[in-house]
Amino acid sequence: MESSINSTNAPEPVGHYPHARRVGQLLFLSGVGPRERGTKIIPGVKQDENGHVLSYDIEAQCHSVFKNVKAILEDSGSRWENIVDVTVYLTNMKNDFPVYNRLWAEYFKVNPPCRTTLEINCLPTPIGIELKVIATID
Repeated sequence: MESSINSTNAPEPVGHYPHARRVGQLLFLSGVGPRERGTKIIPGVKQDENGHVLSYDIEAQCHSVFKNVKAILEDSGSRWENIVDVTVYLTNMKNDFPVYNRLWAEYFKVNPPCRTTLEINCLPTPIGIELKVIATID
């Protein structure tokens, strides 16, 4: 069984792709950021009138991205505890990794999934974090 899934509770994709694709009992999420659904608001980000980032709060973005991942999982018939692998993209590893790592431990207290964390120079919108997730479906 293979199908594309679009969540009604997660932010709209910024391109032509689904929120997730189910293949058998596996669920592959497209990159998920911290934007809020129906808006261009990014929690914790302050921008000037030209859209340049003045400051950002990585903790607020982490909470928001986790919330968005959870929404996609649940709308796809999966759940948070079914996450098996996460690729994390940070735009500032030195400053943001300690906060992200602390929050990760809070969200995954027991049996955390595999994880790879990469620093990249930018993401398609002015965000500091994006997650690529693989989960199972019961």
